Amino acid sequence: MADVSEQVDEAPAEEMSEEERMAAEWEAMAGDDDGEAGGEAGGEAGGEAGGEAGGDGDGMTDEERAAAEWEAMGDGDGDGDEESGQTSRVLDQDEIDSLLGFDDDGSGGPDSGVMAIINSALVSYERLPMLEVVFDRLVRMLSTSLRNFTSDNVEVSLDNITSVRFGDYLNSIPLPAMLAVFNAEEWDNYGLVTVDSSLIYSIVDVLLGGRRGTAPMRIEGRPYTTIERTLVSRLIQVFLSDLSAAFDPLSPVTFRSERLETNPRFATIARPANAAILAKLRIDMEDRGGKLDLLVPYATLEPVRELLLQMFMGEKFGRDSIWENHLAAELWKTDVSISAVLDRSIMPLKDLINMKVGTRFILNATADSLVELRCGERTLFMGQMGRKGLNLAIQVTDEVEPEDDEYTHGEDS
Repeated sequence: MADVSEQVDEAPAEEMSEEERMAAEWEAMAGDDDGEAGGEAGGEAGGEAGGEAGGDGDGMTDEERAAAEWEAMGDGDGDGDEESGQTSRVLDQDEIDSLLGFDDDGSGGPDSGVMAIINSALVSYERLPMLEVVFDRLVRMLSTSLRNFTSDNVEVSLDNITSVRFGDYLNSIPLPAMLAVFNAEEWDNYGLVTVDSSLIYSIVDVLLGGRRGTAPMRIEGRPYTTIERTLVSRLIQVFLSDLSAAFDPLSPVTFRSERLETNPRFATIARPANAAILAKLRIDMEDRGGKLDLLVPYATLEPVRELLLQMFMGEKFGRDSIWENHLAAELWKTDVSISAVLDRSIMPLKDLINMKVGTRFILNATADSLVELRCGERTLFMGQMGRKGLNLAIQVTDEVEPEDDEYTHGEDS
């Protein structure tokens, strides 16, 4: 009878279809979330629900069992998130960009997020007040020079002055362009001037007699010709000459052009991580024009760094000639006291206290001894004492140098 009952019990399990087995497995996983009853139903198949699930689940394949485990894990994570709330929050892309300082709206910029930490070593040009004054002088002088150079109405404006890293600037140069490497002879270092393609074609068009009102023709994808390079070299010479003149009131320096490159890799004058000052100039010639960039590494400005730190006080770069002349004139009128010292002696304090009217004080000087002429603690001259009319007079015979002032530093000590 036992064998017959086992055959009767196993028969429904063998006749179960694949869909019924999957449904039974899902019921077993749902029972795990409710309590321990589901575990008994998905285990040995000894209960009433387990009989329908096919006993111990030998009919499931490995793929089906793995899929069931993944589904159960997903359900468990969903319930855990609802219970834990905001404890396991994941940042979205906007929050990541804000943290790294790459906001699209421009509110972050290079001064936010991780970029602010990276660029913290850069020295702001605002800490060099005189540098902005030099660039203002350059703009005024360059406007006049380019008008004479092109015989056209030229307007030069300073867009901005920023601190950048040399490698970042080279990677941001729009090509094609010409890069002129110049040498600051007195400072023994280099700088870089970049002329963009718009300014190159505009200068060539103006110098070769192009008509006004027509935009210069641009032929992209070809190297610059010898004529174009020669004309740009003349423009660079005019620019460097005005740059030298702009620095003259601060520190005389000669900027000399060394070479003209079209590939930024060949214009490397500093390490990529080195900081530099970047001044962007805009040159407009009526309906034509372009941009010119001046990049000067901080290492180049190091010899005149102390001068660039001073504050601007007028066109004389911190000097007021009117006040200097007034101060010099008043100093010449200053009254000073001159003492004539015939001799000096050292005596005990007791003798000095006992002095009274009528006490004789014997000096070690004679009528021919030299007399010291002193101003304060400083001996200026030595002289011979005599008489002129009814007054005593001293004739200067020798001048005492500061290092030879033995009367002040010798006997007094």
